Amino acid sequence: MKNWAGNLEYRSAGLQRPASVEALQELVSGASAVKALGSRHCFNTIADTYGLHVSLADLAGVPEIDTAQRTVRVAGSVSYGVLGAHLQKHGFALPNLASLPHISVAGAMQTGTHGSGTTNGSLATTVTALELVRASGDLVRLTADDGDDFRAAVVGLGALGIITHLELAITPTFSIRQQVFQELPWSRVLADYDAIACDGYSVSLFTDYAGPGIAQVWRKVLDDQSPPQTPAEFHGALPATVPLHPLPEMSAVNCTPQLNVPGPWLDRLPHFQLQFTPSNGEELQSEYLLPRHHAAAALQELRGLSGLLAPLLFVSEIRTVAADGFWLSPSFRQDSVALHMTWKPLQDQVESVLPIIEERLAPFAARPHWGKLFASDSRTLAGLYPHFHDFRALAERYDPTGKFRNEYLDKVLFNH
Repeated sequence: MKNWAGNLEYRSAGLQRPASVEALQELVSGASAVKALGSRHCFNTIADTYGLHVSLADLAGVPEIDTAQRTVRVAGSVSYGVLGAHLQKHGFALPNLASLPHISVAGAMQTGTHGSGTTNGSLATTVTALELVRASGDLVRLTADDGDDFRAAVVGLGALGIITHLELAITPTFSIRQQVFQELPWSRVLADYDAIACDGYSVSLFTDYAGPGIAQVWRKVLDDQSPPQTPAEFHGALPATVPLHPLPEMSAVNCTPQLNVPGPWLDRLPHFQLQFTPSNGEELQSEYLLPRHHAAAALQELRGLSGLLAPLLFVSEIRTVAADGFWLSPSFRQDSVALHMTWKPLQDQVESVLPIIEERLAPFAARPHWGKLFASDSRTLAGLYPHFHDFRALAERYDPTGKFRNEYLDKVLFNH
């Protein structure tokens, strides 16, 4: 088996699909090494194991909406697209979504995946409770009342157990307009990035860091708070007159509707439509999140590397994420700017530039996205997270024999 991008082949001894939570508990209890395998959208070995892989696809079921509490209980294996369609059908929504609706809920939570918006936290910020199977096979339910265990487990890298279900806070459904602009001057971005990032419910900038301007701006605005006309300009960028793909040479047919046409949240917040199956093996990804007040300085550093980066990039997306309180969240206690790179499938060349990028971004305490390619190990990462050692101690308590550990966790968490 390979991951979605096709850049790695899993080394597990086999794959099991338990038909019930009890069957999963029995599998975990009896395994010497085990990991859950979700939508496989990670680009590194975070989900790999030399032991047994388990797929929770058969536990999916139907999401359960509690209208009084405004929460939904959902299996961790369910994709955001499927969950979103169910919520919309019943008049509810999530406050934000990632670029792709195909990713699984549990996988997104465990890696700190996010959408965009200065007031929008990572996807993990909607979690009100989670259920996971510990190494012992015991099923544990954690809520905010459980304090540190909950704050560690929501973005847990798969180190504490296998998540079976989560409860998420939901809101009434809402409509979004998506506007795309072209050629935003770099001078405006560097002079006042916050003014641009705050000018919309969600704002994404697409660039290769070369040239005088940002190639595209994708702005998403709340329908009930915006005029029906597309603005004549956006901080110096001009509105697109036809739908666009973030890659200019690609057709926009699989992108979510643009041109300021209002539509439900789940059809506008992602960049790509659920019915579109992303192609495999055609890209790699990295991402770094750092305090938003360092955005201009960090972007200047990447612009200085444009000659090195541009030949390897398909495109880079610049977004924002509001702070949260989860121990290993890349936005822990900081409003963040997220610098995402979509690379051409040239892994050796990409891996050779990651240490250079990380060195340039080190003065800004940049934290890598846990599910994408990066070079940092535990020696560097420990200094970026105030509760790093607390998390490691908790992981050793939850999994004393290292049943959920793998090469990835040894590198980023346990090696001294």
